[in-house]
Amino acid sequence: MTEATKPDGSRAGGCQCGAVRFRIHGKLGRASICHCRMCQKAFGGFFGPLVSAPTDGVEWTRGEPKYFQSSVNIDRGFCENCGTPLTYRTPESLDIAIGAFDEREDLAPQVQVNHNFRLPWVEKIFDAPAHNDANYYARQEQIISFQHPDHDTENWPEKGLHL
Repeated sequence: MTEATKPDGSRAGGCQCGAVRFRIHGKLGRASICHCRMCQKAFGGFFGPLVSAPTDGVEWTRGEPKYFQSSVNIDRGFCENCGTPLTYRTPESLDIAIGAFDEREDLAPQVQVNHNFRLPWVEKIFDAPAHNDANYYARQEQIISFQHPDHDTENWPEKGLHL
């Protein structure tokens, strides 16, 4: 059974290094992508993918995010160790970064926000040819990852890893 289908309805996730982990209790709200410049910068990407968390349904199970107030009434949570973007918080709501969930397959965005700030070429990025260099993929297979796995761990980092 995957995290996304636990009997109690909870879902887990966290940052890249594992210093911050969370569990969501209750039903998630609408998944979206935001094209505003603040989301582009906060995520270091073309847009910010977020899903609304239930009020009082977020449990920080390891560590907690640090926050940067990006504008009036909005702050953004991130891991202070690895920089992973984790939250978008207002006085009334909390959204969680879709990429931070262990199981993300069912969190497809349902709406685009701030569409007028969208980069003009973003719709065409998946029309670009796929990189199919066999040497590149052979090098990728040799990478030793220190990224936290997509499931809860009792301890992290594992013994012997120096993060």
